[in-house]
Amino acid sequence: MIKLEDADAILRDYYLGAVSAQLNGEGSPFFNAIEKSSDNVSGRYAYYAFSSGNLGGVAAVGETDDLPSPHDDMYLEANVELKNLYGTMQITDKAIKASSNVSGTFLNVLNTEMEGLIAAAKANLARMLYGDSDGYICTVTSKQSDTVLVVDNAKQFFEGYAIMIDHADDAINTTIKSVDVNAGTITVTTSLADKTFEGNEKIYIQGAEEKELTGLAGIFEYDSLYGRSKNAFKFLKPIVETYERASLTEENLIDMIDKIEEIGGNKADMILCSFKTRKKIASLMSASRRIVNTTDINAGYSSIIVNDVPVYADKFCPENRIYFLNSADFVLCQLCDWSWLEGDGGKILHQIPGKAAYSATLVKYAELICKKPCGQGLIMLT
Repeated sequence: MIKLEDADAILRDYYLGAVSAQLNGEGSPFFNAIEKSSDNVSGRYAYYAFSSGNLGGVAAVGETDDLPSPHDDMYLEANVELKNLYGTMQITDKAIKASSNVSGTFLNVLNTEMEGLIAAAKANLARMLYGDSDGYICTVTSKQSDTVLVVDNAKQFFEGYAIMIDHADDAINTTIKSVDVNAGTITVTTSLADKTFEGNEKIYIQGAEEKELTGLAGIFEYDSLYGRSKNAFKFLKPIVETYERASLTEENLIDMIDKIEEIGGNKADMILCSFKTRKKIASLMSASRRIVNTTDINAGYSSIIVNDVPVYADKFCPENRIYFLNSADFVLCQLCDWSWLEGDGGKILHQIPGKAAYSATLVKYAELICKKPCGQGLIMLT
């Protein structure tokens, strides 16, 4: 007969390794490529030393001349607090008892719950990589009915998301009931009959403000990074160019690749954009008969090539952004790999207060760090 102790052992010994492997290696092209490391983590913080990449101290001098001095003003240290990432699964007492005499049945129940947890964790991690830690998803453009909203990016949503709509009257906490990507609408569980929408209300993951990973938006789109001014430390400032979508050219793309190598000293090894934008890039390259369809074995995603740099489409990348990155400059600093949140006696499954059900929670404490922001680029499309 399957008991809770047996279920704990199964979750710890059978599932944890497989779950960690899937979450660490099957997330998105960007997530798959970046390093995951605990080397620079101490306590609640990740500690990193940033530099321009050229501290000086190298010169040709006479045999008895003074030796060259390093430029210490081009170097800084920063400590960044790790974010708390959690993923919770739930299994009812009835399901446990109903399958307790048949181990295979119980494993099927656990498999179903774990698949849902893994899918949700992958999607949220992939989404966070493009955000700025505040949990922003998209903006409401109009209200279609009392429970249906038209949004500017419905593909970012999943059923069951707990969201907060930043409304002029108050913060509206609700849950996503369904998503229609083709229509660009979301249906929520709360009636909005008494609410008027101006078409600029932002939607966030509920309770996520300043708690998510500092993704690409946080690295590219603010005047400061890691508590330092980008104007004071130029090597913290990525390269950003703006073009009209209709007038984007192949030369614009190649110019950005060249600037990254000239200014940052490294070569970009991936370009990230939306599916719509990748089609635009493909049309530019096919016009010059230099489009190449290939599959990057390391990332596991099909791509096209621009000047030897693969272009990856990601559903969470904003439509108006094309990122040019050197993935070696990014690291997911983590206190440890994914693990189960354990209670008294090392128990993984905990009864949910007031419910005939048990929950288990995966946890990772981590933060995304860009070691060389000046070696990254962004094309903004208008």
